[in-house]
Amino acid sequence: ISVCCVCVCQHLTFIYFLFLSLLPLACLSSLYLSVSLVLSLGECQLFSSVSRPTVKQPPTIIKQSPKDFIVDPRDNIIIECEAKGNPQPRFTWRRKGKFLNTGKDPRVNMRKRSGTLEINFRSGGRPEDYEGEYQCLASNDLGVAVSNKILLRVSKAPLWPKELLEPVLVSEGHSLVLACNPPPGLPPPLHLLDEQRVSMGLNGDLYFSNVLAKDAHTDYSCNARFLFTHTIQQKNPFSLKVQTEPYNDTSSYNSSDPYGGRRIPESMPTFLSPSGSESSKMVLRGQQLLLECIAAGLPTPSIKWFKKGGDLPAQKVKFENHNKTLKIVSVSEEDAGEYVCLANNHVGGIRHNIHVQVKGAPYWLDKPTNLVLAPDENGRLVCRASGNPRPQVQWLVNGEPVESSLPNPSREMMGDTIIFRSVQIGSSAVYQCNASNQHGYLLANAFVSVLDMAPRILGPKSQLIKVIENNRTFLDCPFFGSPLPDLRWFKNGQGSGLDGGHYRVYINGTLEIKRARTEDEGTYTCVASNIMGTVENQVILEVKEPTRIVRGLEHQSAFRGSTARFDCKVKSDPSLPVTVSWLKDDSPLSLGLRRDEESLSIPNVNEGDQGVYTCTAQSEIDQDVSSARLTVLDRPDPPMDLDLSDLAVRSVRLTWIPGNDHNSVITQFLVQYEEDRWEPGSWQNLTSYPGDLNSVILQLSPFINYQFRVIAINSVGQSAPSHPSPRYKTSGAPPDAIPSGLQGWGTKKNNMEISWEPLLNVERNGPNLHYQLWWRRKDTGEAWSNVTTTGSKHVVHDTDTYVPYEIRIQALNDHGAGPTSNVATGYSGEDKPTDAPTNLRVSNVDSTSVTIHWNPVDPSSVMGEFKEYRLYYWREASLLKGLRVSQEKMTRGFYSIAQRPSAVLGGLVPFSHYRMLMVVANRGHEGPPSNTVEVRTKEGVPDAPKYFEIVKRALDTIHLQWDKPLEPNGVLIGYQLKYHTVNGSKLGPYRLETFPPNITQYTMRLPDRATRYKFFLSALTQVGAGEAFTGEFPRSANEAYSKDQVDIATQGWFIGLMCAIALIILILLIVCFIKRSRGGKYPVRDKKDLALDPVDQKEDGSFDYHSDEDNKPLQGSQASLDGPPKESDDSLVDYGEGGDGQFNEDGSFIGQYTVKKDSKDETEGNESSEATSPVNAIYSLA
Repeated sequence: ISVCCVCVCQHLTFIYFLFLSLLPLACLSSLYLSVSLVLSLGECQLFSSVSRPTVKQPPTIIKQSPKDFIVDPRDNIIIECEAKGNPQPRFTWRRKGKFLNTGKDPRVNMRKRSGTLEINFRSGGRPEDYEGEYQCLASNDLGVAVSNKILLRVSKAPLWPKELLEPVLVSEGHSLVLACNPPPGLPPPLHLLDEQRVSMGLNGDLYFSNVLAKDAHTDYSCNARFLFTHTIQQKNPFSLKVQTEPYNDTSSYNSSDPYGGRRIPESMPTFLSPSGSESSKMVLRGQQLLLECIAAGLPTPSIKWFKKGGDLPAQKVKFENHNKTLKIVSVSEEDAGEYVCLANNHVGGIRHNIHVQVKGAPYWLDKPTNLVLAPDENGRLVCRASGNPRPQVQWLVNGEPVESSLPNPSREMMGDTIIFRSVQIGSSAVYQCNASNQHGYLLANAFVSVLDMAPRILGPKSQLIKVIENNRTFLDCPFFGSPLPDLRWFKNGQGSGLDGGHYRVYINGTLEIKRARTEDEGTYTCVASNIMGTVENQVILEVKEPTRIVRGLEHQSAFRGSTARFDCKVKSDPSLPVTVSWLKDDSPLSLGLRRDEESLSIPNVNEGDQGVYTCTAQSEIDQDVSSARLTVLDRPDPPMDLDLSDLAVRSVRLTWIPGNDHNSVITQFLVQYEEDRWEPGSWQNLTSYPGDLNSVILQLSPFINYQFRVIAINSVGQSAPSHPSPRYKTSGAPPDAIPSGLQGWGTKKNNMEISWEPLLNVERNGPNLHYQLWWRRKDTGEAWSNVTTTGSKHVVHDTDTYVPYEIRIQALNDHGAGPTSNVATGYSGEDKPTDAPTNLRVSNVDSTSVTIHWNPVDPSSVMGEFKEYRLYYWREASLLKGLRVSQEKMTRGFYSIAQRPSAVLGGLVPFSHYRMLMVVANRGHEGPPSNTVEVRTKEGVPDAPKYFEIVKRALDTIHLQWDKPLEPNGVLIGYQLKYHTVNGSKLGPYRLETFPPNITQYTMRLPDRATRYKFFLSALTQVGAGEAFTGEFPRSANEAYSKDQVDIATQGWFIGLMCAIALIILILLIVCFIKRSRGGKYPVRDKKDLALDPVDQKEDGSFDYHSDEDNKPLQGSQASLDGPPKESDDSLVDYGEGGDGQFNEDGSFIGQYTVKKDSKDETEGNESSEATSPVNAIYSLA
């Protein structure tokens, strides 16, 4: 149960208990613990698992019909009266102050276990016979509760009385009032009409501020609408006749004049309603105030409102009926005062003062509330009300005036207060307070219940409460008892009561933890005690981490057909299961979407997927929500309804309606055209326009039958083309364009080919397109030659070699000639140059470049357009013996018209032998070669070594290996190696090693195996060091040894372990040999076993091994079971290749082991016992 407010009564817990004892079925989610709300919460059960205590309670009215009860005569009458109490209340009714015997009238029924009356008219009867004042009484052993006095009235919609209405005669311009006088009904009727000059008053009368001739009608009828019965009654119609004056001056007639030129005398305003200069109005507090001012006059007056001594309440006031009605809703005392209505026209003005009084039916200041007392306790009932005039307060007990009830020594009357002192069991009763004045009354029931009961805990036992960290937390301990128990809270059964600081205990037993923390977890105990006993209950509190969406949804836009993805990463308390759910536009997602714990994927996005997506992460005690909008972008729909207008010779207006842009703004419209003469069916781009235009002027070409379509473009792409527009054909005209690209150039030495770009089809402008071409030699003054052709080139024959020509061109069709082009210069064909450059020579020879010089040729010998001097050069050989080189020829062009030309040739290989020659070239030919020059470049620095490898050979050494450069560029004199230590990105100081040219490898010892090194290897010539080859070791962190890494074979624990294993094996072998020998000798079979090298015994008893096979495991042989044993008591069999050495055993296993290299005959006499030497076994294991 959530505590929503602080208690207002010192005995609140008792009331709470009494209320709970009568709660049968539903469950409260929130309970306001005040006495007044206990009466109004209705029937509810707090805990279904808690057995209800059988506590008596006086009756309480919980439902009743309104005081002014209007019913529809067509329906049955139901007068409600419901009450609760223990024992179950009994119900009786009073009608017009007298007891109502419901059993005598067959139409009247009272519902079972209820006081509600049902009056049935299905079998006849008149509802009007049951009108009157009703009051319900609910009683049990502890008292009587009384309902309000319910005034039952039957709604009426009476007919208008039949009457004969004489025609109404009025002069034009005068005022008029047509009375409505509707018949009375329940509730009062509404009236319909609203106009500035002609308006309806609040009473239904029709007011004419001034009458016009057009107002003459025979059907003025007043209609009254009865809302309750949904009926409209109509009065007999009025007939209105208007007397008009004849025209005074027909010359001044104006059709807009409502009086048709007749001189109607103007008049100043007079009030039609209300009459006189002053009136008064009384309104009840909380009701609606309506003030009305309707004025006559010509012209029609305007109405304004004021309030003397203050401003009109702007928040509450409203003007209606063209300012003729002032309405204030929910009137309060401050709305009383004098209101002024001012009517004005240009003739004059008039005012009316309305004095408004605000009266009030009684309203509560302090409503009496139920009171629960223990024996010998004190209490009071207070009943305070206000109104205008001040209401009179009357107390009743069990429905009868207190004055006429039995005397009660514990009760004292003090005006609007009843004081109880030292109450006793049996003095329970229901008290009524009636506050009334001439405008209405209030009636309230409040019971006084005297109880004597030990404390009880209403909540479940040992309840587990889970809360979110840092949240405000309430631990409930609902209790009851009489007298009022004292309640205290403890944590983990220790310390004093919890109250103050971090905690707060409410009077209803709830403990508030202002901000729950992890250290607040534990078991809380509430203890309730009074003089009747003590009871306690425990609440276990667990504080959990909040459920949070740490990476929430983000607004995104997705192209149609793509995949959209929303991320929803959740962090929560590990002990709380969390459910992640997805919504789209506040509805559960449909199937077909891929969902997992932290994301939602929407494949093949379409328009139906657009909307707001919500991810909800919910645990049993909290939740977090994240939402974002998905906008689906798509290509726009094609434009529609293409229309052509403003047709002209060279232009037309094209208009269209844009299609849906599908959430991506249209940025451009592309207009295309198709013509059916040159390329029918082929659509060409005409022009494009900004996306905010949909009507454009298209510039057209002549002699084309156009058809247009429009394509819309947005950020996603292009729409489909629109439907084509109607065709529009332009008329022909001479060509506007000049053929472009006009040029002349010889394909042979004695011709010139003139070519140009033909006009486009849309540039033809008419049929039979052809070209007029002119040419002549430049600067000779000869006449123009010309030709007419339909092609795009023409060849002029028999020309001199490489001479300039002037050329021009013009396009023509059947409609005339177009503009002539500017004069262009062309040239006839070229021939091979006749001269060669002379005196080719070099200077400034370097290792990679030389400067070349030559004598130029006569320009006339070039026989065409000079292009360049072209140098051919090639590497003949290297100056190092035995080095093979490529002799591929290379070229380099030099454009120079200087008298003494020179140029620098770079990119040469050092220490090489080059040859070179030069020719002159025009656009198509080369001339004869010059003299050949030989050049030897100087020595340079070498290239980088061919390769550079770094190989690890041991734990503390690396091996470096390289090869000589592919291009030494000189005589190698050696190599230099620089290396640095590397710490992150920093290099330490370098060390330098040099090597002669015949050394290409180097082994290097590493001082620190955990250090990283960087190497720079370069070759050397006399000129200096060449390009360095770079390498690092180790190349990655995986190859590096950490400083803490050690060789396991050198560790003491490992050596000790191996020795222990060897000793165990040795002991096992000795035991085995002893069991097999049993004092005899085993023959040794001669096989191709590995021989043992001599072993010397040192003075300290250890062994010295010299064989290279020390680290190989020895091959052992198994003892022969077939051969005869040798007669030896204490010796093991001989080992080795025919040796007869023995191992003498004296109990201490210290002896000498020898192997003899004797003849084959000696070894054949012994067979191997195939038993492994224990000494070698130890060594092989070690």
